[in-house]
Amino acid sequence: MSTENEGNTVPPAPSAPPVPVASPDASPEGTVPEGNAQGAPRPSVPQENPAAPPAAPAQPPAGHGTAPAGQGPAPAGPASDGSWPPPPPATPSYGSYGDGAAYGGGGPSYGGDAGGPGAGWGASWQQPAPKPRGGRGGLVAAVLVAALVAGGLGGGLGYTLAKDRDDRGSTTVSAPDSATQVKRAPGTIANVAAKALPSTVTIQAESSDGEGGTGTGFVFDTQGHIVTNNHVVAEAVDGGRLTATFPSGKKYDAEVVGHAQGYDVAVIKLKNAPSDLRPLALGDSDKVAVGDETIAIGAPFGLSNTVTTGIISAKDRPVASSDGSSTSKASYMSALQTDASINPGNSGGPLLDASGAVIGINSAIQSTGSGGFGSGQSGSIGLGFAIPINQAKYVAQQLIKTGKPVYAKIGASVSLEDSSDGAKITDQGTGGAAAVESGGPADKAGLKPGDVITKLDDHVIDSGPTLIGEIWTHQPGDKVTITYKRGGQEHTVDLTLGARQGDS
Repeated sequence: MSTENEGNTVPPAPSAPPVPVASPDASPEGTVPEGNAQGAPRPSVPQENPAAPPAAPAQPPAGHGTAPAGQGPAPAGPASDGSWPPPPPATPSYGSYGDGAAYGGGGPSYGGDAGGPGAGWGASWQQPAPKPRGGRGGLVAAVLVAALVAGGLGGGLGYTLAKDRDDRGSTTVSAPDSATQVKRAPGTIANVAAKALPSTVTIQAESSDGEGGTGTGFVFDTQGHIVTNNHVVAEAVDGGRLTATFPSGKKYDAEVVGHAQGYDVAVIKLKNAPSDLRPLALGDSDKVAVGDETIAIGAPFGLSNTVTTGIISAKDRPVASSDGSSTSKASYMSALQTDASINPGNSGGPLLDASGAVIGINSAIQSTGSGGFGSGQSGSIGLGFAIPINQAKYVAQQLIKTGKPVYAKIGASVSLEDSSDGAKITDQGTGGAAAVESGGPADKAGLKPGDVITKLDDHVIDSGPTLIGEIWTHQPGDKVTITYKRGGQEHTVDLTLGARQGDS
């Protein structure tokens, strides 16, 4: 039914209903003779075309006859209220998963009712006019019922004819090859996923008291080393049990080779590793551009071998996160931000570019604070963060070599409070130590307590965590330029980053 005139008054009904055209030769006599009683026979309509569908009844149903002679046209029917077709039913509100965020606080739940009473196709509701005793409304209802019945008959006939025709031979066309024979071009998501999935594992970490969780990792080398997040394996570090399961179903026991809380990177090694391991190719995270396609692989909420896609939403995003335990130390990263769906269980999995090269390790998410999916954990709202692979590669190599992480440092303590002005060097260091390490890089560069660092090279520093994350993208021995403010005056100085070994 057309809704072009919804909300307009229905024009007055004619003195008698028109005769529906049943065939090209329908009789032009379209009115009932004056004084004709309902049910009186009408002139028959020639039916020279027997293939035409039966016409709707020319007479209105009982109780809806024509206006008596001399009384003029019947009163107009009720005005359209704009509600046909009826509006769709209200949609319930759905919040996001999770009860917390790995990065930042909670946010509002998204969703809400769609539609509702009176939400009818954009037309305003009008009070119906009093229902007339006779007129057009009944005819419309009768025609509608007839149309529905005819539609049902037509559907049944159509099915019968199609079934009969099927018995004589199908007219459908089948594809020449089955789906398993379809060749997917290099660079398609399906092709990249097919090559990368066999080199990913679902990690189960269990502590000595039986607690644990699920995460993801990927093959780093042919010796059986798997790279993942520190918080994925933290439960199994001291006397726990660790397993890694490939998409093929093969499961291997594993052990922690080394872990870095600050970087949130860990390396485990498969016991009795197979000889046919295929390490994933590592990309260059420095060359990633905003808008580049991304592919994430992981086990969100335990759903192993899940592939999701998105883009790089931002680069150099300062992120501080932790696993939430009382003994956990915060990790800091200058992260790649992606809108590829990342959830609990994706941690440690690879973030790939369109060619299938690893550009990051999925590590943290920003989430709203509502629980869902029966777990009470946070879930994706399109804000995921990955450790750039250039940094993770360096850390993994150090862990394989020595079992301990090595951090770059400037040799000064900075405030970790929220700020937008920069990273302020504190008056006193941790545990009563000096804020500026004697003989360290900052001391040699002339930095002092109270100085506010605003830039490291060309990267703006707005807080202490941002400075730490940016320093940790470098390696000990790298030369950097520090811009800082002292007494309202801006200064610039070059320094060479020092080294700190271990998480203590």
